[in-house]
Amino acid sequence: MTLERFDVEAIRREFPVLHQEVHGKPLVYLDSAASCQKPQSVIDAIGRFYAHDYANIHRGLHSLSERATHQFEAVREKVRGFINASDVHEIVFVRGATEGINLVARSWGSRYLGPGDEVLLSAMEHHANIVPWQMICQERGARVRVIPMNDRGELELDRLAELVNDRTRLIGLVHVSNALGTVNDVRKVIEHAHGRGIPVLLDAAQSVPHSRVDVQELGCDFLVFSGHKTYGPTGCGVLYGRQILLEAMPPFQGGGDMIRSVSFEETTYNKSPWRFEAGTPDIAGFIGLGAAIDWIERVGIEAIGAHEADLLDHALSRLDEVPGMRKIGEARQRAGAISFTLDGIHPHDLGTILDREGIAVRVGHHCAQPIMRHFGVQATARASFAAYNTRADVDALIDGIHVVREFFGA
Repeated sequence: MTLERFDVEAIRREFPVLHQEVHGKPLVYLDSAASCQKPQSVIDAIGRFYAHDYANIHRGLHSLSERATHQFEAVREKVRGFINASDVHEIVFVRGATEGINLVARSWGSRYLGPGDEVLLSAMEHHANIVPWQMICQERGARVRVIPMNDRGELELDRLAELVNDRTRLIGLVHVSNALGTVNDVRKVIEHAHGRGIPVLLDAAQSVPHSRVDVQELGCDFLVFSGHKTYGPTGCGVLYGRQILLEAMPPFQGGGDMIRSVSFEETTYNKSPWRFEAGTPDIAGFIGLGAAIDWIERVGIEAIGAHEADLLDHALSRLDEVPGMRKIGEARQRAGAISFTLDGIHPHDLGTILDREGIAVRVGHHCAQPIMRHFGVQATARASFAAYNTRADVDALIDGIHVVREFFGA
């Protein structure tokens, strides 16, 4: 689907939540970087599963359990194809990107990190790709080092050679910054890391919903994303890991379904990915994730990306018209999220008044406090886009910002 044939109004009709008023104003939802809305097909898939097929998986011989298991495992194959992993055994189901990173930090880190070792992260990581590494490094006597960022909101990747050394054990990198929209040159990092035999973990929570992500083409060793940012439900997500790495990692949690056999003397573990999936998962959530992937493939991820790029260009142009506007981060390569501040107006006040106009944006530090400190702010407002947004949404945001300025006499 090309941009010329991208029927955004038809797409909007598939999202029931968009057709409502907030405080008497039509809803303008510009917070998809925090969580995307869900198309009716996803909602229906979850409802059908609960109404007709619900049972626990992997453990039952009755028909409902067999149907539920078949549907659940079929989603694993959909995810494999969606990110072009080489095998379904490389697809681990987790609660979200955060749990996926914690799994790698705890499982891989406990085996491969030791005193004096280093984990290299970037200055624009989400807290979810900082705190787990700090925790395991403190426990193992290792340390976290940081790839710095310039004032455009771009990583200083020309410094990789000086930052990567014989003690570097892993590089963790966000593909697209949730706070800045910066698209990082992850291929350059992966090539450099692999030249030194160092694995790379990508946080793809903000890239998978907006552009084609091919793990074999990128060559990453681990990758995580969340279902709720990918037009799917909350409580489900994916960890991709190269099979040779997953098989060498100990289980993250203990319990049902991650074992081969258990006695009080010894437990033997299941193979990957099931050794990392202890307990009953959010079965319906993953059914919904499968439906979300079907929806994205039907619309076309390339068409979605082109539509969002058009919205981004329109928004950047319109924001330049606003007096007192400061855009936080102006990277040359970026995706559909814009952070900004207004002179003399706190972002929380801005977000509150925009909500009264029916406009939903995110305000705060966006779980990226190191970025806020770099730019000398406590918080920003962030507008982020998805397939269902329109240029009219962007124009409504600009109108709403002028309402805020008028309220404060700016």
